Amino acid sequence: MQRPSRRTTALAAAGLVVVAAGAVTAVVLVGRADDRRDEAARAAAEAVVAAWTSGGLASAPVVTADGGGADDVAGAYDAVVAGMGDLQPQVTLVDVERDEDAATADLEVTWPVPGADGGWTSGTTLPLAATGDDREASGWTATWTPTVVAPALEEGDALRLDRVRAERGTVTDRGGDPLVVDRPVVDVQVDPARVDDPTALAGRLSAALGVDAASLADRITSAPQGQAVSVITLREDAWAAVPQDVRSLAGVQTLPGELPLAPTTDFARALLGVVGDATAEVVESSQGRVVAGDTTGLSGLQAQYDERLAGTAGATVVRVPGGADDAGGADDAGSADESAGPPEQTLYSAGPVAGQDVQVSLDADVQVAADEALAGATGDGGQGALVVVDVGSGDLLAVSSAPSTGLDRALQGRYAPGSTFKTVSTQALLAAGLSVDETVPCPATVTVDGRDFVNAGGEELGDVPFSTDFAQSCNTAFVSLADRLDAGALTTAAAPMGIGGDWSVGVPLFTGEVPEAGSEDVRGAEMIGQGQVQVSPAGLAVATATIARGSWLAPRVVLDPAPEEGGTPPEPVADLAVVRDLMGLVATEGTAADALADVPGRPVGAKTGTAELGEPGPDDSLATNAWTVAFQPGTGPSGPDGEGVAVAALVEGGSAGGAVAAPVVADLLTALAAQG
Repeated sequence: MQRPSRRTTALAAAGLVVVAAGAVTAVVLVGRADDRRDEAARAAAEAVVAAWTSGGLASAPVVTADGGGADDVAGAYDAVVAGMGDLQPQVTLVDVERDEDAATADLEVTWPVPGADGGWTSGTTLPLAATGDDREASGWTATWTPTVVAPALEEGDALRLDRVRAERGTVTDRGGDPLVVDRPVVDVQVDPARVDDPTALAGRLSAALGVDAASLADRITSAPQGQAVSVITLREDAWAAVPQDVRSLAGVQTLPGELPLAPTTDFARALLGVVGDATAEVVESSQGRVVAGDTTGLSGLQAQYDERLAGTAGATVVRVPGGADDAGGADDAGSADESAGPPEQTLYSAGPVAGQDVQVSLDADVQVAADEALAGATGDGGQGALVVVDVGSGDLLAVSSAPSTGLDRALQGRYAPGSTFKTVSTQALLAAGLSVDETVPCPATVTVDGRDFVNAGGEELGDVPFSTDFAQSCNTAFVSLADRLDAGALTTAAAPMGIGGDWSVGVPLFTGEVPEAGSEDVRGAEMIGQGQVQVSPAGLAVATATIARGSWLAPRVVLDPAPEEGGTPPEPVADLAVVRDLMGLVATEGTAADALADVPGRPVGAKTGTAELGEPGPDDSLATNAWTVAFQPGTGPSGPDGEGVAVAALVEGGSAGGAVAAPVVADLLTALAAQG
């Protein structure tokens, strides 16, 4: 047999090499084409996911199962999820698997439903097909069916989110007993069909209940047929106190109910706040935590601690079968009408988490006594505040503001303290070497840097001991001593008492300001609590408790959750016994004696003040605020052997502290003594 030539063999070998190289090239080309198809299918799936997440399915490469376009898909999707309210899902593309000209995208659809950590997540699939150039994303189209939203859904089905409200926590007193509990109320309404003269009826109700007559008349006139008009919600006992001839007016009707309420209408209302239907502003700012129809804190502590008190709502996601009548959202799980059509199916459920209580330092009996004592001085429409501090613990037992709505004057008001600040001035003078037995003249007028300072009523005591100047609150004596102090002496003396400190009680509170005096006349004014000095009633009550106790103790309002600690605590205060004894003289023979000398119980220490406001009027008179601070051992919850209470009373517009504010303190201490 003839052997092939070397060339033939070489050519044959070369031919094999050429064939092998062509096969490899073909494989590489096919692999690259598959990669491009995979990428195109994935890109189309990503486009659908992005459009879905952003709420713009009409722009996505997607059709309905029967060939409808993207607009039809958007409409079908909206019908499926209408019962989910405003919730928007987060859609994640997990993977895409392609088989020739078909592909399947695995998705995770997460709904941020209430009560669930991370929300409700469903694993779903999105089918895609190559409908054009399968190497381009535009050549792949997804097919939309309800199963893309949730696997259990069929054509015509819908989802519904049922919100399950959590039990709201309550506000408890210092002993753990609820302050705010469900109490009976009545919703006062008008049935327009039974009203002949809406204007006349609105006028009668306005006079009796304080509602706006014109607005009520308009609402009665324009109310849809068969719909009652809500007038006001009152406590049950408040409605019972309304005259019978008003309660029996034609068209007036009531709907009983319950609301979380404090013991009385005015009970620490500015502090505790109120609970009611969530406003649009609250819903918007809650980032989904609160929805329309929820009951939520609207002011005060109820608003500040609403997230803790409200707890976490639960949720149930229900499949509403095609043909069922009710695919709208429900307020509570199971409250939707399930009587028609096929049975519903629960796809997801997370129970609510009850709210937690908030414990405050208030004592209910002391708070009621404080509210009543303040009301006796401020009357209808007056303004003022009364704060009671337990000396032994630092707890604020009562925080009363008049009016009880609006600014929390007791905690956040900013006022010149007037002569009550002489407790601080005296401490500064004692530190500078003053003796209470030293003779300090009390003339009718003293002038500092061209500014005249006078005493109330033009009084002058002559040459008297400083102790008498203090007891009789002689302005000119204190102003004349200002030159013994440096510019920062009053700031230094006030700090250990907490005035101007950064201590925290868990709710907003103004602790005071004592700026360094920039001139001699300003320093003179600050000696008597005028000029730039400002305090709140609570801050002044805490300072008085410090004097009574003899040392600083951080005050408390919110006990649980415990507030974050403030900054550096005040330096230990120097001996306060002298100031404490001087305050005893005020109550027995000084400016508060008429009101406080005969108060039942152990001896009282006090300091009165009358703070001038603004500029003199046409008759050279000045508006004034009346102050009194006081302490009494053995009074209040601590019992007869305890350290008792410290008090700060303010009556805005009061003519004199001893004549106007001191009787408020006397009424309070007398009431506390009666409580035992």
